[in-house]
Amino acid sequence: MHQQNSLPVFQVDAFTTSKAFSGNPAAVCLVEQPQDATWMQAVAAEMNLSETAFVRSADDGFELRWFTPTIEVDLCGHATLAAAHVLWAQGVVEPGEIISFQTLSGCLQAKQSAGWIELDFPAGPVASVEAPEGLLPALGIDQASIYRNRLDYLVSVTTAAEVRDLAPDFSRLKTADMRGVIVTAPADDPAFDFVSRFFAPAAGIDEDPVTGSAHCALYPFWRERLNKPEMAAFQASNRGGLVKLQGQGTRVMLSGQAVTVMSGALHV
Repeated sequence: MHQQNSLPVFQVDAFTTSKAFSGNPAAVCLVEQPQDATWMQAVAAEMNLSETAFVRSADDGFELRWFTPTIEVDLCGHATLAAAHVLWAQGVVEPGEIISFQTLSGCLQAKQSAGWIELDFPAGPVASVEAPEGLLPALGIDQASIYRNRLDYLVSVTTAAEVRDLAPDFSRLKTADMRGVIVTAPADDPAFDFVSRFFAPAAGIDEDPVTGSAHCALYPFWRERLNKPEMAAFQASNRGGLVKLQGQGTRVMLSGQAVTVMSGALHV
């Protein structure tokens, strides 16, 4: 398929905390024509970030696809946040206008709200399951409650310190038959309701710095336990990230902030 001569590409830190170079970096590539999946996968491998988003104007908003360095994924929160940030920042979409993305997970909307970007995502409630063989040893955890939804395992432990101190064996964790593994606990900082980390070696990402889609499972899980409709979550990776959450029926509203750290042209 014929490609454009050069394409605008941006690197955006999404779900940042108040300091620079926090949150989860994503690449956002604006394309004018439909692109071949093999080509998009090659670009994502070149970008070598946990996610590269490809955005193309469509009749009903924008087509949005997400690629890790190794696979295309069905749902990605931080790269959606990054894509919305770029569309507003570049003047492709007027300030205050709601953005509709057509994705493998249906229509996802983004809107601006008092300096934050709010994403409307499908909830992904988890159900209790038996621990699959090798999961807890791969995480280095003796005891935990295990749940899962269609995408991920959710492992609930007792303390935030356990979450922060995890040092998984990624080669063993890679054999889990799911996209990834969320590990979570109640927060020990009054600014937050719960903490988490997210590991997805099977998708080519040992640890994802901040994972919007994981919070589609974490929100209904913690809402049931804390009985709070609005929550603030901290993802305790080395970079750290802040996600604000509220729910509406089968949807989860994820709010985060984003900053462009690099912009350039992809010569193809």
